Formats: sequence, C-alpha cells, structure tokens
Amino acid sequence: MKNILIIEDNLEVRENTAEILELAGYKVFTAENGKIGVEVAIDEKPDLIVCDIMMPVLDGYGVLHLLSKNPDTAVIPFIFLTAKAEKSDYQKGMEMGADGYIAKPFDDTELLNAIETRLKKAEILKQTFSQDHVGVTDFIDSVNSNTNIKLLSDRYEIVRYKKKHILYSEGAHPRNLFFVKSGKIKTFKINEDGKELIIEISSNGDFVGYTPILEDTPYKDSAEVLEDVELMIIPREDFVKLITYDSQVAGQFIKLLAKNIHEKEDRLLSLAYNSVRKRVASGLIEISDKFKSQLQEDTRIKISRDDLARIVGTATESLIRTLSDFKSEKLIDIESGKILLLQENKLRNLSN
Repeated sequence: MKNILIIEDNLEVRENTAEILELAGYKVFTAENGKIGVEVAIDEKPDLIVCDIMMPVLDGYGVLHLLSKNPDTAVIPFIFLTAKAEKSDYQKGMEMGADGYIAKPFDDTELLNAIETRLKKAEILKQTFSQDHVGVTDFIDSVNSNTNIKLLSDRYEIVRYKKKHILYSEGAHPRNLFFVKSGKIKTFKINEDGKELIIEISSNGDFVGYTPILEDTPYKDSAEVLEDVELMIIPREDFVKLITYDSQVAGQFIKLLAKNIHEKEDRLLSLAYNSVRKRVASGLIEISDKFKSQLQEDTRIKISRDDLARIVGTATESLIRTLSDFKSEKLIDIESGKILLLQENKLRNLSN
C-alpha cells in the first residue's frame, strides 16, 4: 500500500481529498499547514505528497524548498494542489522541481490519474538495472509501462555482425544507437597520412554511437566489428525521447549509458541538457518565423506551454525549466503568458 501525504489548510478540501485517496486504496497522512507537513514528511517519508500553495505558517513553495534540501525527502514526488491557476504559479512550481500541478476544483479521476502517473514514474527511479541486455530490456519495459513516453517499440531486435563489418563510417548521419550484447567493436579515425587511430574498444554492456545523436551531428569517427557481435538496435527517435523527454527518466538511462562512471555521466547530462536547449530554441524560431506576418506590432508569441512542448518534443516540465533559463540569460522575456524573443540571432545560433 502506497502512502500519500496531503498538506492543505482547508479542512473540507483536506478531508474530501483524503477520503478519495483512502477509497482508492492509499494510506493517507494529513497536515493542516506547511510546517506540520514538513515534519510529517520527514517522519513518515510518504511515497507522494499533495500540497496546497497558499497556506499559513509556511506556504507550498516553502515546503517544497525545505523537502528538496533534505536527502531523505528530495526524491518524493510532489504535486501542487491549489485554487490559483495562473501560469506564473505553475511555472514557479515546475522550476522549483514539482512533479505536477492540479488546480481546484478537480474531479476524482483527475486527482487519481495524476497520482498514479507520478507513482509509476517514481518506481523506475527506485529500480536498479543490470549493465547488460536484460537490464536495458527491463528499463525499456518500465518506461513503456510507467511513463507517458511513447516509444516505437517495446522490444528491439538483436542483430548479429561478423568480424570486420563496418557499423558506420565517419561523416554518415546516425539513425540508431547500438548496445553491445556480446562481442567487441572498435571506433577509430583515419588521419591525413592514412594511419588509423583507435579511439575506443566497446564490449558487452557498452552503448555505441550516442554522442552524435545528442549533438545532432554526423559521425566524427567510424566503427568496425573486431569480433563477431550481437547488437541491440535502438532507433534514434526512441533514444532521443529516453534521454531528453523527462529529466528523471534520462538520469536513470544515463546511468546505463555511462556504467556509473561519473565523468561520463556529467558529459552525458550536459549533452542531454544542451539537446533540449537546442530543440526549444529551434521551436521558438520556427514559430516566430511562421507567424511573423500575423504578429504585426505585437511580436510576442502566444502559445500554451503544453503545445510548445509537443512541438519541441519534450516534457512540459523540461520546457518550462528551459524557458526559465532562456529568460535568466535574457534571450527571451515572458509576460502574461506570451514569449518575446529578445535576442533572436543568439537563439538562431543556438538552434543550429
């Protein structure tokens, strides 16, 4: 049985919400203000927290801030529950690390669906996946079952290649990510004198060819089979979704990619972050160019965050955090839900 903490100062809302969740089979803890809510969260360590924003003593933002600083509570899924439905409140909550936002009044189904979705995603983050073909398959199964990420397939084919087979050549555009189930692959470059420089030898449990996909560039090296291999073929589109659509899922996948080597993890996190920035910048430029003739004197872009996220191909939470970064860098401004491009040339350069 999962434990849910409700932090809400309105007695009627608190009791009604608790009753809904108890009927759905959850064990429920309640708190009538933010200060008590933080204490209960630390003591009980619930599986998920539903928290109002406007409360006495300590508001919802303060609750999230304090819990995010505590290692024991930082990973608990956190959903804001509030009567304030302005975009600025939603954006601030997402920027602080909230997992969701439900505006009052809400119906039973909306509440239960939001909680179930967040709990399923949290299950992925708790799992430890083995550094082999089985672990990768289990991870893909979990993503398909417990998130809103829609992959092309829930099972990827295993392809066998003989020694000396060229997997890809320098200058070609990547279409797939390769996972080595068995065998060995070398990646190499040929210098101007025709001499071969081996960059890396990949074997069981290694991923090959992910950097150019994240950088959206052609291969900068070539790959050849050193000894007969079995490879899992992951389509480029699915890899991009796994690494950029949801930051928490991406973090779990990066541990598989990097085999928990911190240096590689930091590099991959940076690439994934830059990939999202590039796609958001590209989406803003595309929309601006498309509607320039219609914007006339008002050059601000009016589009919902959800719609923009769909165009860019990332989670709304990731989009909001990226827009916040762009705003702090003075690349854009946001006013009344509309986006103004302050430095269009820089955004164009970022999108290339």
